[in-house]
Amino acid sequence: MFDQPLNSLGFAKPPSETRVVVAMSGGVDSSVVAAQLAEEGYDVVGVTLQLYDHGAALAKKGACCAGRDIHDAARVAEVMGFPHYVLDYENTFREAVIEEFADAYLAGATPVPCIRCNERVKFKDLLATAKDLNADCMATGHYIQRKVGDGPELHMATDANRDQSYFLFSTTAEQLDYLRFPLGHLGSKAETRALALKYGLSVADKPDSQDICFVPNGNYAAVIEKLRPGSADPGDIVDQAGRVLGQHRGVIHYTIGQRKGLGIGGLGDPLYVVKLDPALRQVIVGPKEALSTRTIPLREINWLGDEAFDSRGEWHLNVKVRSTRPPRPAVVRPISATEAMVELLDPEDGVSPGQACVFYAPEGSRVFGGGWIWRGR
Repeated sequence: MFDQPLNSLGFAKPPSETRVVVAMSGGVDSSVVAAQLAEEGYDVVGVTLQLYDHGAALAKKGACCAGRDIHDAARVAEVMGFPHYVLDYENTFREAVIEEFADAYLAGATPVPCIRCNERVKFKDLLATAKDLNADCMATGHYIQRKVGDGPELHMATDANRDQSYFLFSTTAEQLDYLRFPLGHLGSKAETRALALKYGLSVADKPDSQDICFVPNGNYAAVIEKLRPGSADPGDIVDQAGRVLGQHRGVIHYTIGQRKGLGIGGLGDPLYVVKLDPALRQVIVGPKEALSTRTIPLREINWLGDEAFDSRGEWHLNVKVRSTRPPRPAVVRPISATEAMVELLDPEDGVSPGQACVFYAPEGSRVFGGGWIWRGR
């Protein structure tokens, strides 16, 4: 008797007997995933999360979870003939993502709410919902690859320009076992849009989202001021010796590494924001070399290696400290199972608390997790 071959999602049964929940944002990526799996004969259930107020969302373009996007996801489900549900996660999203986003900025950090959303909402509560629906797995439109070695491994997307591994570093091994990423092997976004046209999806030409979904027009300071009244109180711009060079309009308007918009021109060499001190309401500026960092403390580490993270004194890996920067060689020294000190072989500029530091194999595409940068230099 022959064994049942694995289907495209890795299960030893026909697609028709394999239930998959697809997290649908209303964009072209997740829409193509849902349509493709439906065409292959899988038992597809589409789920879209309502993450914040519909009324505000309807007037907002270019975000991932607005009212128009919920409509677009429902339309794809109707065209492809599978059920679609909208779940109200507004309170969860506010508590798990938006509140921390505001507090992080008030503390002088530069948060990455999209990572927290994946970690605390999509890959936690939504994943639990998928299991409640007796789904065999949950699929998303993220550009990242899941490969099977000794167990499931996380790998960068084939298309480096679309790779989203920085935003998914906190995916745990247990979550990875349940998740599927059908787009990670594609060579370009053009291939995804071509598939959308093939399936006759109305979102084929829909622009990619650019903003944080709950921050209209990228104006995060306005969102923080609304959540935390008084957070934009003015204060002094000072140099590293404490001399006052000018006034600022609220610490939340500034990020480490910023050069433009300081309003202190004509002082000779360019000055950059090198530190934020919310307690003193100070923006500290200095020369570019003052931004240079070699050591980075991390906490809340999620490790995806085959051995325990703290089983070695050091790991020689590549690390990425901003989503837009390429991985750089580093030595990662564990302090515990969830804390480490990273030593960069070449210094980086503008490393900021609140950002992620993601671990990659020195060669190849494997992602080994990462951690959160948690204090100033």
